[in-house]
Amino acid sequence: MAEFTMELNDEQKEVRDWLHGFAADVIRPAAAEWDEREETPWPVIQEAAKVGIYSLDFYAQQYFDPTGLGIPMAMEELFWGDAGIALSIVGTGLAAVGVLANGTEEQIGTWIPQMYGDANDVKVAAFCSSEPDAGSDVASMRTRAVYDEAKDEWVLNGTKTWATNGGIANVHVVVAVVDPELGSKGHASFIVPPGTAGLSQGQKFKKHGIRASHTAEVILDNVRVPGSCLLGGKEKLDARLARAREKAKKGGMGVPPLERSREWGSVKNAAMATFEASRPAVGAMAVGTARAAYEVALEYAQTREQFGRPIIDNQGVAFQLADMRTSIDAARLLVWRASWMAINGKPFTAAEGSMSKLFASETAKKVTAQAVQILGGNGYTREYPVERMHRDSAIYTIFEGTSEIQRLVIARTLAGMPIR
Repeated sequence: MAEFTMELNDEQKEVRDWLHGFAADVIRPAAAEWDEREETPWPVIQEAAKVGIYSLDFYAQQYFDPTGLGIPMAMEELFWGDAGIALSIVGTGLAAVGVLANGTEEQIGTWIPQMYGDANDVKVAAFCSSEPDAGSDVASMRTRAVYDEAKDEWVLNGTKTWATNGGIANVHVVVAVVDPELGSKGHASFIVPPGTAGLSQGQKFKKHGIRASHTAEVILDNVRVPGSCLLGGKEKLDARLARAREKAKKGGMGVPPLERSREWGSVKNAAMATFEASRPAVGAMAVGTARAAYEVALEYAQTREQFGRPIIDNQGVAFQLADMRTSIDAARLLVWRASWMAINGKPFTAAEGSMSKLFASETAKKVTAQAVQILGGNGYTREYPVERMHRDSAIYTIFEGTSEIQRLVIARTLAGMPIR
């Protein structure tokens, strides 16, 4: 087990500097254009693929970094460049995490490479969980998956929403209900291969921020996938459902509160497993956006003069910058702690993953708002990037569990109550 450290090693620093250079030289110059176009920045994704950033190998190396800091370090640097473009580059990773968290080795080896394609023919993937009537409340999910034993196929029907890369993806990972009586424990994840009949894109959303990232509905109309597309396999699913039914009969009694709290580090259901694994990474994204806004505000305050002196000489501005930097560093430490715990198999007994996402998300919203304020009228215009950063930051407190849901998860975990 790697020791927790706040210092990157030489190899990590080299990767960080490489990513920072790509973010500065390729992502930032394109940010305003693709925000205005509200389209997937395929040329930037292709550039990322050419240099090896958008690839299975790169994310695998960062994902399995024994310190746990590979992914959060990468997310922070890319999102420092621009949140919308960065999300287009890393959005496939959520689907990949869904397969890694729930799939067999064969499924991982078969499907994850198809999610990325190659430098000459880049592909993207989509993770489809949220629904029009079931966002934070995953237990209310209605998309059904019914097993056709005669054909060894699963038939999927329903509508997914808020899907990053939804409809344009080569591979879709879909969470569906297989046993409605078990609530969120009756869910499973399925691969929908490219070109599968019955899957189509619904409404594409025009968003407040992260506008370079494609977000849309996904319609599933009698979508048939082979039995091999059930992540984890049917034997594992049947065993898990049987345990859930047995526990339901017993009313979930007999498990001490602390032990129930410790269970949060294990897979509860397909959607929750994916979200909990990715929450520290989302926190790192928020840290990147906050840091970018802070740096713009700091430079502006050092060079902008009012009443014959730089505005940073005024306590009202200087104290804001001090608070901004303090919050950013605190958020990063929470993210790094949760990431280290996850890679080293430490259970989140206090919902540390949710803590990191909650604090970093709220920090990004606050810091970007302060940056706009420090720049004054200039900060409110699109001539300066903090306006876009402020719009982008709003998503962090919403997707992959709202701030309110994070607080609920933390509170229930501390109380030893089951997480639903």
